Amino acid sequence: MRIVSRATLKEFWEQSSYSDSEQPLKAWYEEAKKADWTSPQDIKDKYRNASFVGNNRVVFNIHGNKYRLVVAVNYKFSMCYIRFVGSHQAYDKIDAATI
Repeated sequence: MRIVSRATLKEFWEQSSYSDSEQPLKAWYEEAKKADWTSPQDIKDKYRNASFVGNNRVVFNIHGNKYRLVVAVNYKFSMCYIRFVGSHQAYDKIDAATI
């Protein structure tokens, strides 16, 4: 998968409050980059706790469910677009299906 944009992840983990997210986000990035997701089931097979919220949005639990990562997946073109990364509190303030 092609991931757009890693910079969003980096900006998040470089914040002092979220520095503990660096390694889990890097691990997710490396796994996703090597993945060949052609359907939601491919994601669910690898990430049992991933949630599908509509509009091809997938919510991943990061760092033992401490953080949330929302990506828009384009299966046809093998692309993931980072739409949101943040704490549960910040996640509760967004609509993951439209962000």
